Amino acid sequence: MSFFPNVPEIKYEGRSSKNPFSYKHYNPQEVVLGKTMEEHLRLAVAYWHTFNANGTDPFGAGTAVRSWDSLSPLDRSKARVEANFELLVKLGVPFYAFHDADVAPEGATLAETNKNIDVIVAKLKEFQQATGKKLLWNTANLFTNPRYVHGASTSNNAEVFAYSAATIKKMLEVGKELGAENYVFWGGREGYESLLNTDMGLELDNLARMLHMAVDYAKEIGFGAQFLIEPKPKEPTKHQYDFDAATALQFLQKYGLKDYFKLNIEANHATLAGHTFEHELRVARLNGALGSIDANQGDYLLGWDTDEFPFDLYSTTLAMYEILKNDGGIGKGGVNFDAKVRRTSFEDEDLFFAHIAGIDAYAHGLKAAAKLIEERVLDGVIEERYSSYSSGIGADIVAGKASLKSLEQYVLTQQQPIVNRSNRLEQLRAALNEVIFSV
Repeated sequence: MSFFPNVPEIKYEGRSSKNPFSYKHYNPQEVVLGKTMEEHLRLAVAYWHTFNANGTDPFGAGTAVRSWDSLSPLDRSKARVEANFELLVKLGVPFYAFHDADVAPEGATLAETNKNIDVIVAKLKEFQQATGKKLLWNTANLFTNPRYVHGASTSNNAEVFAYSAATIKKMLEVGKELGAENYVFWGGREGYESLLNTDMGLELDNLARMLHMAVDYAKEIGFGAQFLIEPKPKEPTKHQYDFDAATALQFLQKYGLKDYFKLNIEANHATLAGHTFEHELRVARLNGALGSIDANQGDYLLGWDTDEFPFDLYSTTLAMYEILKNDGGIGKGGVNFDAKVRRTSFEDEDLFFAHIAGIDAYAHGLKAAAKLIEERVLDGVIEERYSSYSSGIGADIVAGKASLKSLEQYVLTQQQPIVNRSNRLEQLRAALNEVIFSV
């Protein structure tokens, strides 16, 4: 059966098209800087928001009624698999991503839960083989069930730690079975509400112990996926241990995990941490840790994780600029639309309109970022701004030849006052506008 009978396959028709079921910028086979758009972006659908979310918010019941809602839990999960692959095929998107709880109902025991997962994994594998679609990443939901009220790997209850470990073990096996290219660790409740009752040292040590266990087991079973940490500063805890990219990198460095993990950077999480998306991407990139992204955006007037589909072309352009500058681009990662339609967008077709808008926003951003690089719009300005370090005393500083004594002596011999030059930031922003709106 078709779950979206009124939606055709979405094709590239260009900016002049008035067809809402078409891409205006995303042309999968268009070559940009030596690779196709499809290769650059590696687009993915987020299973949880797309097929499980129903528009519920703290003030109201769900508004989206899907055709599978009336089915029994396991049959509903089977129907969502079929709907997922229909959507992937019609969108022309190559990847999807999920948590265990997204795809299969939890049972009364771990054994029953694993049995349900096995049923759905078999169906996912069948549809992957039939459609050619792939799993970008999978993960374990270690935050929704009440057992995780005090955390998972960082819980004060060792029984919960053990249950979390068993769940991760199963999902690593699932990732291998389905050929996942990445495995994400998002510490939904790995944090604290108050330091008054928290042994932070033990919790951080235990989090590292769990991650080392995961690394060891992946090696044991031959699961070669890229491991990713996804930073988030708060929600649902007041303070989470993977606050931002810099904090996550410090943790990985301290616990001897930096060689095994990269970062999955989410736009909305960046803004919750008080950063721009491009800042977090730059920090990850400069440290060789940019692994993948969750493509969404927040509402700057709201102080929580709204997970909107991305439409801000400035953000997508600067994000793609960082990705293009990254060695190997997005690598094994991808552009995963960890985003949900608004509560008022409750019809099935809205799932397609939202993804089309997000995909076109990133395709536009890709083209604009490529132009910034090709025309050296930013590189030229930065090189000129720091040109004092390419010769003379600046070159000595960069080469490590300078000392406090030699720099003092240099300053004492200078007769002219120091002269600074304008950054001309407004002029640069105007140039950025011209690039974004010219592609």
